[in-house]
Amino acid sequence: MKNLTPTPHNCAKLGEIAKTVLLPGDAVRAKLIAEKFLTDVKLVNVVRNNYCFTGLYKGKPVSVMSTGMGCASMGIYSYELFNFYGVENAIRTGTIGSLNTNYVIKDIIVAENTITDTNYLGFYSKYGEGKLPCSTELLSQIKEVAKKTKKKIKVANIYTSDTFYNTEEGSAHQASLGVAGVEMECAALYYNAINAGKKALCVCTVSDEILTGKATSSEERQNNFLGMAELALDLAIKL
Repeated sequence: MKNLTPTPHNCAKLGEIAKTVLLPGDAVRAKLIAEKFLTDVKLVNVVRNNYCFTGLYKGKPVSVMSTGMGCASMGIYSYELFNFYGVENAIRTGTIGSLNTNYVIKDIIVAENTITDTNYLGFYSKYGEGKLPCSTELLSQIKEVAKKTKKKIKVANIYTSDTFYNTEEGSAHQASLGVAGVEMECAALYYNAINAGKKALCVCTVSDEILTGKATSSEERQNNFLGMAELALDLAIKL
């Protein structure tokens, strides 16, 4: 692989990012995960404040990098990680708004597939929506990890949107597709992983219930959703 690092978006040098990376959207959450769970931590990227930390979790190298919001931002960072930095496994650890009353605040949803209308993909089905799968290997392994660590997960299809604010009609359409909820980054991650021949999985905690109007604050999301991070880290050290 040609060494194209550092990049315009990542000042880490080749070798400073681990083969497995957790990808929260929020830079503060990335810092929190690194400080709480990792040892021998090194900050390897500060460009645009999308921090990347590399350290050890239970003795094994893992990186945690924020990606910002939306497919365009996730697309840049995950593309560079897969194609320039040699990352083999990427696990998104984010939040999701539920579109089904079976999924409530603090539930952990693992995205088996994402349906999306994002312009990032550059290809469309008849109705302007595509469907992208996760890594079946990572899905199988996280089920084993969840069982062993007694963490409850719900495997489901989700929807990836380019917009945070939606109309009632738009939300109703998304819900009609049988998805558990909607978020903004998974499709770009899965698309880039498939094209690069790498593995990706999206693990999200429900932060709000779109149908009922229940929601969490930004502080609650930042500090109280660490269960999914620990789950993702326990998966990471198996890879």
